[in-house]
Amino acid sequence: MNDTSRNSGAEFWRDLKPITKVFQPDASPEVYLPNAADDDMRYYVPFTDTVFSKPLWISPSKNQWCDILLATGPGLVNRHYHPHEVFAFTLSGKWGYLEHDWIATAGDFVYETPGEGHTLVAYEHEDPMKVYFKVTGPLIWLDEDGEPDGYYDVHQYIAMCKEHYEKSGIGADYIEGLFR
Repeated sequence: MNDTSRNSGAEFWRDLKPITKVFQPDASPEVYLPNAADDDMRYYVPFTDTVFSKPLWISPSKNQWCDILLATGPGLVNRHYHPHEVFAFTLSGKWGYLEHDWIATAGDFVYETPGEGHTLVAYEHEDPMKVYFKVTGPLIWLDEDGEPDGYYDVHQYIAMCKEHYEKSGIGADYIEGLFR
């Protein structure tokens, strides 16, 4: 390699040939979704009148998913906790948890500790709330005292997505293309 070309910003790798053995045995292809956080509401599955989820990747066997959570106005995701960690990166808007004093805006990262209960709220803002989440395991719904009151897991998420995509004309099988 020519270090000079790297320093000059030239695409020094242009003459490299792609590897021929791209996938290991039994490996699945990547999921590639251009402009994943776009505004095409057909792909956002409604939770409430103002809160929606756009699935990006789903692992039914690991009970995991990645999505863009969208709030088109003030919104709420009921009280819950996760028995496993959750990662969030704020793309736009303003959101937080009633139980904490921080408010996340574009560029903010949040790590949710397993077992921590919270009530996710979307605040009024000039931009819609869009947050990339990576969720592992179920959401355990909580009553007003913080006691378990049901759950929501990847299988319920898949069923909700299939129903929405069938009604929207995309087709229920769309969601299976995100399974890995």
